Amino acid sequence: MEFIVNKETKTVTITAEFDAERDLVWDAYTKPELLDRWWAPKPFLSRTKIMDFKVGGRRFYAMVTPEGQERWAVQKYTSITPKTNFKLFNAFADENENLELPGSDWDLNFTEQDGKTTVHVSIYNESLERLERMIEMGFKEGFTMTLGQLKELLVTLTLTSAARQGEGL
Repeated sequence: MEFIVNKETKTVTITAEFDAERDLVWDAYTKPELLDRWWAPKPFLSRTKIMDFKVGGRRFYAMVTPEGQERWAVQKYTSITPKTNFKLFNAFADENENLELPGSDWDLNFTEQDGKTTVHVSIYNESLERLERMIEMGFKEGFTMTLGQLKELLVTLTLTSAARQGEGL
């Protein structure tokens, strides 16, 4: 995984490769039942309350601590090119979806070569202070752990799919 912070442009760039086909990786990023299985660093859990993956739609979800405390966030989808790219505006929120601004703009690109999928994420922050707060809060470590969970999930889903194909299902 490559993780680059550029304070001058207020961006974080993350590039990760997964040993899975693009369709499966895309689904893991765009289907709530899969997102909730990996979109939080252990021991936190992700719990989606609302997800409408379409331009103008949103995902409203909580990161839940082992003690049950919730930290809510909203992702508003601004652009979707199926299987290759989607963009969203991300901001923390309260339990009633009142946004805590400023937020950040995410641009996610998916490419596949030889059965491996690369996801390139660019996160632009509206303010340098927000970027610095993200870094201080351990964003790199947390996102690294989160992508590790995605890798584990993709192995499980790939094995399950292969087993189903082997059974003729």
